[in-house]
Amino acid sequence: MKVVTAEQMREIDRSAAGIGLTTEVLMENAGRAVAEETKKLIGGVIGKHVLVIVGPGNNGGDGLVTGRYLDDWGAEVSLYLCSQRLAGDKNLALAQEHDIITIQADQDKNFARLDSLLGSSEVVIDAVFGTGRSRAVDGVFKKVLTRVIKSKQANSNLLVIAVDMPSGLDSDTGDVDPSCIYADATVTLGYPKPGLFSFPGAGRAGKVIVADIGIPPDLAENIPTELITGDWAKSVLPERPLGANKGSFGKVLVVAGSINYIGAAYLACMGAARVGAGLVTLSTASSLQPILAAKLTEVTYAPLPESEAGIIASKATSVLKELLPGYEVLLMGCGLGQKTQVVEFIKSALFGLTRGSSLSLVLDADVLNTLAQLPNWWQKLNQDAILTPHPGEMARLVGVSVEEVQKQRLEITRKAAMKWRKVVVLKGAYTVVAASDGRARISQVANPGLASAGTGDVLTGTIAGLAAQGLSLFDAAACGVYLHSEAGEVVRRKMGDAGMLASDLLPVLPKVIMRLKQVETS
Repeated sequence: MKVVTAEQMREIDRSAAGIGLTTEVLMENAGRAVAEETKKLIGGVIGKHVLVIVGPGNNGGDGLVTGRYLDDWGAEVSLYLCSQRLAGDKNLALAQEHDIITIQADQDKNFARLDSLLGSSEVVIDAVFGTGRSRAVDGVFKKVLTRVIKSKQANSNLLVIAVDMPSGLDSDTGDVDPSCIYADATVTLGYPKPGLFSFPGAGRAGKVIVADIGIPPDLAENIPTELITGDWAKSVLPERPLGANKGSFGKVLVVAGSINYIGAAYLACMGAARVGAGLVTLSTASSLQPILAAKLTEVTYAPLPESEAGIIASKATSVLKELLPGYEVLLMGCGLGQKTQVVEFIKSALFGLTRGSSLSLVLDADVLNTLAQLPNWWQKLNQDAILTPHPGEMARLVGVSVEEVQKQRLEITRKAAMKWRKVVVLKGAYTVVAASDGRARISQVANPGLASAGTGDVLTGTIAGLAAQGLSLFDAAACGVYLHSEAGEVVRRKMGDAGMLASDLLPVLPKVIMRLKQVETS
């Protein structure tokens, strides 16, 4: 499913008009779609008191159509017009023909009627701006939206539904105006917008519902950004032929762990194994091997020389290079630490790889911290690679603050992937995956339960396991993000979002894959 900016949506609308899908047609489709979703959300509309707050532009027109349909279906609808509609507004005329109560803000002294309606309504539909906000919200709009916010605070049962976007939310960046409403649900029209998956805006949107308004898919075929969906994930899952052997599903070499971060090696290895990699081998400091072997019984081992207890020595590079020809993927970084000897090992191992080798890299954690210290590191790294930074690591890699990374997650990730010529996975709520050709995919999941130590190691292993089975690096990264986030959602439904452990995800990963396959065959 494509994700479009405000300008891209305008261009799609212009293209639609060129094939006969006029603004009037799309507005009718949009209003009906919002009305249908409202009916679903409240379990029927007959007798329900619904207040539609109408803005001056097309979003307001969508709201007028929504109100008309809800009135037809038996709701008690009131329309509150924040400003005068254009003369000859067809949808306003139709609403008046239906005898729908219509109130003009400029005739409502001290907003007394608005306050009364807010107090008696069960549903408020926000059709003020949509994607049309281009400046700070002020004047009557600010006063009206502020009253909606206060009513919601006073009555938690009041259901607020935004048309396309919550008014006051920047659809491209996720920035919010102080008077931006808090919606329980946003019915976004045609295609979702980036601001719905970027904070602080994501925190105002509530449940995001994408409404089909009849736009042909080919009008958006050149849009490079998409949501990661279950339908897409199942389409790229590796095949599992009956006659396969372990070699059929790829081999992953994991270089991970140190005396302070032993668990990272376990989680990364099991992440790869649990999504179906045929063989996972762990290369870690030699004194850690017996400890991990007690828990990682299905993994093979290739211990590396140590500089001190639990710390890989710089001379381990020669041992590692002898191992690499037997593997499709090298996962490196989880829990390695930043001791001087380890940093030297990382640099010599990565930059000494043979150009043109088919080996793919999945790089995380301390490898990323090492790269961040090296100017133009991407010009020295010959192999195709997936980088999986969290916001702090990304900030170090691109040389900006964490706050700046979080403010521009999609664009910073996309630009980094194109500059470095690598696949980049920016972890966190609504994880972003970007490819070197400008494509990007966004996860639909924000799960605070995943904000705990070790979940990133599981994700890195999951991605490596899929890459070993032959998925392109971009597909492996995005599919890995989907499986990992869905596993988190399964655990959250069972346990809640506090106390979730990284290891809780591991047995759920194959169940998520199985569920996708069952949907595919049913």
